[in-house]
Amino acid sequence: MKLEMLAVFAGSSLRLAMPLLLSATGELVSERAGVLNMSVEGMMLTGAFAGAMGSLATGSPVLGLLIGIIAVMPVAALQAFLSNTLRANQIVTGIGINIFVLGATTTAYRAVLGSRSRTEIPGLGKWSPPFLGDIPYFGDAVFHQTWMLYAGLVIVALTAWVMRYTALGLAVHAAGAEPRAVDKSGLSVMRIRYGAVFFAGFMSALAGCFLSIGDIHTFTEGMTNGAGYLALAGVIFGNWKVGRTVMACLFFGAATALQFQLPAMGVDVPNAVLIMLPYLMALLAVGGLVGRQSAPPYLTHAFVR
Repeated sequence: MKLEMLAVFAGSSLRLAMPLLLSATGELVSERAGVLNMSVEGMMLTGAFAGAMGSLATGSPVLGLLIGIIAVMPVAALQAFLSNTLRANQIVTGIGINIFVLGATTTAYRAVLGSRSRTEIPGLGKWSPPFLGDIPYFGDAVFHQTWMLYAGLVIVALTAWVMRYTALGLAVHAAGAEPRAVDKSGLSVMRIRYGAVFFAGFMSALAGCFLSIGDIHTFTEGMTNGAGYLALAGVIFGNWKVGRTVMACLFFGAATALQFQLPAMGVDVPNAVLIMLPYLMALLAVGGLVGRQSAPPYLTHAFVR
């Protein structure tokens, strides 16, 4: 019985951490390039809504996923334009985009579905990797997940490899550390930063679609529920390193899973405390209580040639 509960907890933690991991990886690349993309929450919500409505309209969750990704690109373009071309305050513009998207998706959702709540939509199927799915106790509970989870893990691994071992990764790092040196080398700081924001938008779209068509197969108003801000905290918690950011997101996922696991185990903990737990962990991270933080030197600093 204990092994079964542990397996369910591990599977839930991985599933709940996945949207944070996807969006945090995109945000890490953006911040490494020097752009604080506060609109991750809005991008995730846009992807979740567009993916759900696309899946509902076409009957194909794969087409819904593509529609969700495409829908987020204008939001990413707006964030990149405001942050880089207009050199606006990155925090203010990001929060403004989040508020706008929340209102827009809520209005559109009510216009499309009216008073109906939790409308079931076609979702992505689940899959177990060979051999892993046959492990006693843990196989079905941990590894029987939507294929999007495994595709996301591959994308995160590829991102880590590119950032560490390729010239493109070096350019992204340099754009947030020494943008003038990048400019003198002949590379375009503006293009690197635009590309980094678009990549953050792509990853946030995947995260939002994972929520709506990969996990619960429906859309609800404001369903991201602060996940974008947790992803931002995960980057800080991970000290702007991919490996540590992955661990931070898994930690946040486990903290969220405890909301459901502890009551099932008969542990009497106030529900409000359980809901607060992942955000409390994020607050500790942002407050610098998990070690010394070393952000990219030119993070939030617009580049002027």
